[in-house]
Amino acid sequence: MMPADLQRRSTRRIYVGDVPIGGGAPIAVQSMTNTDTRDIAATVGQIERLEAAGCEIVRLAVADETAAEAFDAIKARVDVPLIADIHFDHRLALSVMRAGADGLRINPGNIGGPKAVERVVRCALELMVPIRIGVNAGSLHREVLARHGGPTPEAMVESAVEQIQLLESLGFDQIKISLKSSDVRRTIRAYEILSDQVDYPLHLGVTEAGGLIAGTVKSAIGIGYLLARGIGDTFRVSLTRDPVEEVRVAYEILRALGIRSRGPEIISCPTCGRCEIDLFSLADRVEAALSDIPQSPRVAIMGCVVNGPGEAKEADVGIAGGRRQGILFRHGKVVRKVPEADLADVLIQEVRTLCVTSQGLGSEDSDETS
Repeated sequence: MMPADLQRRSTRRIYVGDVPIGGGAPIAVQSMTNTDTRDIAATVGQIERLEAAGCEIVRLAVADETAAEAFDAIKARVDVPLIADIHFDHRLALSVMRAGADGLRINPGNIGGPKAVERVVRCALELMVPIRIGVNAGSLHREVLARHGGPTPEAMVESAVEQIQLLESLGFDQIKISLKSSDVRRTIRAYEILSDQVDYPLHLGVTEAGGLIAGTVKSAIGIGYLLARGIGDTFRVSLTRDPVEEVRVAYEILRALGIRSRGPEIISCPTCGRCEIDLFSLADRVEAALSDIPQSPRVAIMGCVVNGPGEAKEADVGIAGGRRQGILFRHGKVVRKVPEADLADVLIQEVRTLCVTSQGLGSEDSDETS
């Protein structure tokens, strides 16, 4: 459930395929394929892995007509809603919408002029395809940059408002908006300003955030701060990494804020001189083996008896290591001793059994609307 002190800002509701966005709907997790969209098999395979990890909306780059044709074939082979990312050529947007795209991500300023924008919007109105206005700090118009002295939050918001007004002038309101920068503070401030001006749903993200560590930190701070303030209806964690990792980090951000949970929560100690087992390898093995579980048990992996059942008593199940052996415990109570070599297998099996038999665990995608 949404924490009592974490109130979402009210936004209007749109749909990307069958996924509701805004209007109090669960905050949706999105990612983007990094395969060549023209490679249908590779792209479908990656989409299937993203969906298995809990991704609810997937965006694909559509750079040319061959990719647009592939989009049609990809759409026929997957279930998750697909958004087409289009730049510079409005004809590609028309092609993918007719192929069944569930949404578009465009920058109306670079799609080909007013007539091209109008054609895209008319087609989107006819087919009921929502459009995300994607504003990036690195691609603002020269005039906007000159007025504001650079890619400031105010410049990003001005660009977004201009594009919103353009779409609204064509009778289109199935809009969501993103304001992304690689600078965390600039990103936060831009979303804060815009959220006070419009009630369209907002897609959050810190763009070009970096690799696993830097990208996770930037995203957790930027996206997490905004979500904690009730701003945001969907988001993507951008990592220079397998996009499946983006989805896993996204759910950990949501879990940390008490908004949604998916998959086991691993509670593990950082180790110290008292640790007498290979806790790093043990934790990695358990986490990987349980990555397909949608339920949300709390699983403790502790390196010694000091950080054992007592400090992890809120865990559903866990182990604590000792010299050449460890203990298995449930809710802080010791069940039995286990040889060190068997600790991982015993814990993995215990968690899987618990998920099958217990109704008290967090379920997949628990959220504020459940």
